[in-house]
Amino acid sequence: MSTVSAGIGFIHCVLPDKLVEVGELPEVPLLGREEAEFAGGSGVRTVGVFPDTPTAELAAMACREPAGGRPGERADILLLVAPRAPDVLLGSDVCRVQAACGFGPSFAFTVDGLGCAGSSVAWGLAADLLAADPSRERVLIAHASRPTGVDRVRYPVTVIGDGAYAMTVERGGRPVLRAHRVRTDGEFHDLFSVDYKRVPWYEWREECDSPDRYRFELAMRSRLELGALVDLVLTDAGVAKDAVTATVMQNVTASAYSFYESLLGLPIHPVCGEHLASYGHLGAMDVVLNLDRLLASGDVSGGDLVLVLNNSPVAAWAATLWEV
Repeated sequence: MSTVSAGIGFIHCVLPDKLVEVGELPEVPLLGREEAEFAGGSGVRTVGVFPDTPTAELAAMACREPAGGRPGERADILLLVAPRAPDVLLGSDVCRVQAACGFGPSFAFTVDGLGCAGSSVAWGLAADLLAADPSRERVLIAHASRPTGVDRVRYPVTVIGDGAYAMTVERGGRPVLRAHRVRTDGEFHDLFSVDYKRVPWYEWREECDSPDRYRFELAMRSRLELGALVDLVLTDAGVAKDAVTATVMQNVTASAYSFYESLLGLPIHPVCGEHLASYGHLGAMDVVLNLDRLLASGDVSGGDLVLVLNNSPVAAWAATLWEV
């Protein structure tokens, strides 16, 4: 990865005021016993809901209301982390966001096909884009989380909530991106799918080809890959594991935190479980929200190192080390 000094300019998260109890979701009475037990034991108490708001509009909303008084048009590039399903086929969601947030004529594109890991890939790519062209100062990254269809219970993975974020990676920003690694494995590309061509959108159902393959084969592979990536980013940064002040990851289920704590020997910061319980899984937004709230919590200060872990059942794995 590039050695350019790139860091975070701002993070702005948009979350719904409306929270719905998982047990009150309309699909819950229709779930089978195993699916219902999963939803009840996932660690998600409520999910946030933005009624009838397209994902592109949510992403644009996050860009239009940035913290720190930095409007989106000041960025050199707009990078959209793709939602679970595009608002339109053939058209361009990212160009819709570009127009809606007043980005103006420039360059906008989408990172797609990486699921939850998309945000981690995006900030690493943003740093590389800054390194590639000295005239660039700032990359704006945006994403919105909505369920693929009408159902929010994603068995055997998680329960989906709504949200959106905008953030910038820019020269001189802080936290500084110290080290970043990502891997993908195409063997799991078809583990999850939605038959969207033969049924209307309100009948879209996310199907898992093999729940056992997800829970065991992919889990064991994730254990190996994330463990190796953590070792690599720490080596890249020239620091030991005990130099890490805090670790955050994506929010899928409560049991995942203990799994990765045992694997890595690093405690997962409580802010992750708090957001999982209140908002559910927010896809690629999870790690951004968790990092933002960790930075605001007072639990880390200047010079501290924060490790951000991310993975998805595509499968993709990412580890990033930030210096506050």
